[in-house]
Amino acid sequence: MTKQAMVLVGGKGTRLGALAACTPKPLMPIDAETVFLDEVLFNIARYGFDDIVLLAGHLHEQFTDRYSGKKVHDATIRVVVEPAPAGTAGALVNAAPVLAETFLFANGDTLFDINLRRLDKLLADAPGAVAALALRRVPDPARFGSVDLRDGAIVGFREKSTAHSGQEGLINGGIGLMRREILSFMDRMPLSIETNVYPRLAAAGHLAGAEFSGYFIDIGLPDTLAQARDKIPQRRPRPAVFLDRDGVLNHDAGYTHRVEDLKWIPGAIETIRRMNDRGALVFVITNQAGIARGYYRPAEVERFHAAMVADLAREGAHIDAFYICPYHPEAEVEAYRHADHPDRKPNPGMILKALAEWPIDPSRSVLIGDQETDIEAARRAGVKGLLYTGGNLGHVTEAALAMIESAMPVIEPAHSD
Repeated sequence: MTKQAMVLVGGKGTRLGALAACTPKPLMPIDAETVFLDEVLFNIARYGFDDIVLLAGHLHEQFTDRYSGKKVHDATIRVVVEPAPAGTAGALVNAAPVLAETFLFANGDTLFDINLRRLDKLLADAPGAVAALALRRVPDPARFGSVDLRDGAIVGFREKSTAHSGQEGLINGGIGLMRREILSFMDRMPLSIETNVYPRLAAAGHLAGAEFSGYFIDIGLPDTLAQARDKIPQRRPRPAVFLDRDGVLNHDAGYTHRVEDLKWIPGAIETIRRMNDRGALVFVITNQAGIARGYYRPAEVERFHAAMVADLAREGAHIDAFYICPYHPEAEVEAYRHADHPDRKPNPGMILKALAEWPIDPSRSVLIGDQETDIEAARRAGVKGLLYTGGNLGHVTEAALAMIESAMPVIEPAHSD
């Protein structure tokens, strides 16, 4: 499971003209509180990348002031400054001393809302590949340059051209997973990773790729920046899926907490991955009465959850967060409702705690539980509930998807400089 992300933020944003004269393109305001890069970093951090490195150059002080040493969820952000412009590949070479064996590489001016953990599996399944890129289909790739994909391998790139205007095709979505070995293909400076390195990798059979269909926008032009400012705040609250743990995700062996007792319910991993693919946040909520009764310690539960995360990562799936409490959720919710009573010291309800900590749209969220009390807890927290009664968990997945899916906007990408 790759943990490091390198985010390219050094461009000058020349096509934005006066808008970018004093502000780097990734730091363009979206609303009163956020800039575009905040959205990009949230998407990366929520998928478990806990070491995020900003590759800065132009106006680098602004990135250092805003982000250096800060945290986004569990991710710590640091800034590496390029001493002189050397192209997009040069920015990566400059960061070689801190580069992990595998890392995510993303453009800071492009938002591609996809299941990033699928890239782990994509690269793992292509042992000869040095990198795996996320691709997006667009109605007219002529203004971007298109990508030729064959049996999971990128075999070529076509330059920007009007010769095939109006014919849909695949473009590079500006995000991919790479092995450190890619540095060996960067033998001169300045160098562009898009126009020099990727074509070399493709020609040598070292570049994997897959098509993704998530929300996509870059802010390379004034009109797409305006579009981002209009649409991103609308789509920021997203659906969430709350999954009871024992009896829904894993077989309940009675106070299940040992890693060796982890046995997945059929269809559970596939359900999580499908929710990831649809852009929903995924949370596990679990009552651990064994902690309250002294049967085991929180550290043992943490190890159990780490094993779940590892299993999921191997299959291209991910859980955004785990919420545990040694009490029943309906009791927690009731205590949370009465938190203003001075004689109560409540542990906030797990669902309500998640609603407070994440940008969730409750109207498009659902809980899947195996007890009627789970469904009642969901109702009291203001989200829908689905009862799982056994068998393959995938049997309730379609119903859950129907509950969470409403206008999840997909915006046609525009040219980025």
